[in-house]
Amino acid sequence: MIVIIELVRQAQQGDEDAFLAVFQTYEADLYRTAYVYMGNTEDALDVVQEAAYRSFKGIGSLQEPRYHKTWLIRITISCAIDMLRKRKREIAWKPEYTERLAIPESEDVPLTLTLRQLIDTLNADEKHVIILRFYYDLTIKEAAELMEVPLGTAKTLLYRALGKLRSRVQEEGQDGF
Repeated sequence: MIVIIELVRQAQQGDEDAFLAVFQTYEADLYRTAYVYMGNTEDALDVVQEAAYRSFKGIGSLQEPRYHKTWLIRITISCAIDMLRKRKREIAWKPEYTERLAIPESEDVPLTLTLRQLIDTLNADEKHVIILRFYYDLTIKEAAELMEVPLGTAKTLLYRALGKLRSRVQEEGQDGF
């Protein structure tokens, strides 16, 4: 850990190799975070690339080198959210195209839910707190600090999200799963 902190300090002084070493240390974690938000490899890689760019440009503004991993995760989440917002502004397909792509009702489509589909049913703040708490194994206090919300708000978001996930799983279970 001390070696990484020293590399962060060197990166803050303009050492590109030190920045690259730090970024590559956490690249797999950042990719997994991006993938959870984006849902596909290409977009997740775009998010990681954007996070690398933003973190490289902003490494000098990092006040506490020991929080570099949290800082990188925050940048990655921000990049993912920005990309999702951009996607919402894109023009939707014409209805006639959508109808051609629709799956006929006669085809058997598996109805099982994946964890990703479950998490996608949550709003953005609920999704953040679930990912930070269970994916990164942060305490609720650490998640609250990372999300920049009060501890009570983070707890409320976590319990509400868990309740929604539990209800959704139970609904699916009653439908024969």
